[in-house]
Amino acid sequence: MGSASSMLTQYDIEEVQEHFTQQEIVSLYKRFCQLDRNAKGFISADEFLSRLLKMVDGLNFKDFVAFLSAFSSKASTPQKIEIIFKIYDSDGDGKVVFNDIIEVLRDMTGSFMSDEQREEVLNQLLNEAGYSRESPLLKNDFIKIFDYEGLRMEMEVPID
Repeated sequence: MGSASSMLTQYDIEEVQEHFTQQEIVSLYKRFCQLDRNAKGFISADEFLSRLLKMVDGLNFKDFVAFLSAFSSKASTPQKIEIIFKIYDSDGDGKVVFNDIIEVLRDMTGSFMSDEQREEVLNQLLNEAGYSRESPLLKNDFIKIFDYEGLRMEMEVPID
């Protein structure tokens, strides 16, 4: 994913509209521009959720939409799991270990939960799924855990 300048064009809209409607794309572009505080045409790690951007150098608009498209209702579960796996696999080694998950949970829960509570919840979740805290999880393990009927990993794009 790149750091090239980005202006919304009809070509950009056509290229990404398999994931969102034209109205949603325009709304996403407005949000993208708000996040691109320096108006450079890409979102730096400081401008966006730095945890999610550990996997990229910066996002132009098309990259931004491609990333978010994994959470659209049109995306398949494997596409969604691919992005979630990349979020947890912060070092890019192809596996997620206990501490990777704890780090994401810490980012998501903040002071709402203590480290002990996070570890207890994660240990219980892993045990119920047939894993232990020593088990490195590969992408296939994520598919096994997340690919079940009724799981909704979707977002709605607010239309301004």
